[in-house]
Amino acid sequence: MKTSSTHSFCQAMYVVFAVMAVVFALCTTSSCKSFSGKVEERAGITFTESELTILNQSDSVMYLTVISDESDSLILRKVSRDFTEEELQSPEVATLARNLLATVQDPSQDGVGISSPQVGLNLRMLALMRYDREGKPLQVYANVHIDSLFTNVVRGTEGCLSIPNYRGVVPRSDSIIVSYFDFQAKQFKKDTVGGYTAIIFQHETDHLEGILYTDRADTVFFNQQWADERKLYEQQGAYAKPAWWPYK
Repeated sequence: MKTSSTHSFCQAMYVVFAVMAVVFALCTTSSCKSFSGKVEERAGITFTESELTILNQSDSVMYLTVISDESDSLILRKVSRDFTEEELQSPEVATLARNLLATVQDPSQDGVGISSPQVGLNLRMLALMRYDREGKPLQVYANVHIDSLFTNVVRGTEGCLSIPNYRGVVPRSDSIIVSYFDFQAKQFKKDTVGGYTAIIFQHETDHLEGILYTDRADTVFFNQQWADERKLYEQQGAYAKPAWWPYK
């Protein structure tokens, strides 16, 4: 028996409305990504689509932005935002913390500190070596702010992974009061930090404010030894911007 055209039309319309109802129900949940391309919505999570691309696509050793690249320089010159409380507990932040440590310790970088803008993310996180603690551990901190700078100023040589092959003599306070979220203690802390660790904190926190050490330096000079070391890693494919990088 052949169904009538009216009955077939009604069945078709029923299927259309049913599909529309399912789509509407799914798109009202917190896990839906809308047809307009908006980022997945989770309570308290405000990462942009570009940030999520970097967080999810990066290897453990991340691409480092450099001031000589025009699109990179826009990131390095932008002020970074604090993480929300929900973001601090997110898997993306845990991954970023691990990757910052892996990147700064990789022989191709071999640094004593690194900040999120240097891996393309204007998010307030940094990793640094605590020379003021036993064993000089590398530790990660979020929502870092320098609350006070003491008046005694010292001058020392600094380099930056985002300004390769150059170093400069920079005046810094020899002691600071800094506040941050400590991932190991899982709480917010405020410390008085002195010596070389205070210098590193100032250098990396400057990155979170869009400031580079060259903005503060008395002098900047080319370092041939660093250039030679970097050239060897370049020949092995290090430092190349990934094809999926969201900022062109």
